[in-house]
Amino acid sequence: MYLVTTVTAARRKLFADFTTARRVIAEMRRMHEGGNVISMAWVLMPDHLHWLFQLGESQTLARTMQGFKGRSARAINRDATLQLEIWQRGYHDHALRTEEDVQDVARYIAANPLRASLVQHLGDYPHWDAVWL
Repeated sequence: MYLVTTVTAARRKLFADFTTARRVIAEMRRMHEGGNVISMAWVLMPDHLHWLFQLGESQTLARTMQGFKGRSARAINRDATLQLEIWQRGYHDHALRTEEDVQDVARYIAANPLRASLVQHLGDYPHWDAVWL
């Protein structure tokens, strides 16, 4: 299981736009439904993504992230007149150890909008999910 953080190019707050954020989320869900990943928890912040997932069979982390970033960038740019670079190169990943509590990691992820003072109540933030709901 991996906790991955990836950031927008130049830390632009692209995902403050609801439609843009939902395009990224749709790609994450497509990957989950297609068996590429098993999403456990995620939060899409205005300029970055935290995503906790287990890789699907025969998937590599590098191929998964390359596919996700490429497809989500194309979805965002599909209707745009100006083609933007969406993601910074690379990502930060942390492979969870067996002694780490997955639900604690998920709670940490979900609390990001609270720590960033984007909302006062987690339920008010629209761009997050966790399997324990």
